[in-house]
Amino acid sequence: METAFTPWLSLGGGLMIGASAVLLMATNGRIAGISGLASRIFARDSDSEARGVSAMFVLGLLLAAPLWFLASDGWPQQWVPASPILMAVAGLLVGFGAVFGSGCTSGHGVCGISRGSVRSIVATLVFMATAFLTVLVTRHLI
Repeated sequence: METAFTPWLSLGGGLMIGASAVLLMATNGRIAGISGLASRIFARDSDSEARGVSAMFVLGLLLAAPLWFLASDGWPQQWVPASPILMAVAGLLVGFGAVFGSGCTSGHGVCGISRGSVRSIVATLVFMATAFLTVLVTRHLI
């Protein structure tokens, strides 16, 4: 599988992710970790302001693809070469990892590293090493 090299789109996306994380922290004092934000929406002990801010942030994520469609007259190109069962297992493993690692890649990788959190740096190194190993095994050894 060939992956298109899109440095300008990637730079723009990275800038938007960074800006959204900074804005959420600056305006609400919250870390832009998607697993934490999503769980806060459904938590019984969340106050209505925290629930609302979290819901709006997650809604913004969900609206990204439709906004792309309106801006470019086409859906973002995606290709997932896996079966639905494999994707479900992968999703469960990611969910388990987010709970076990006390956060997800966005919380640790984007927000934690920028704050100099040693725990986040270690967690991100584990995420990345696991990803590298997974790609090596699935694309080159199997």
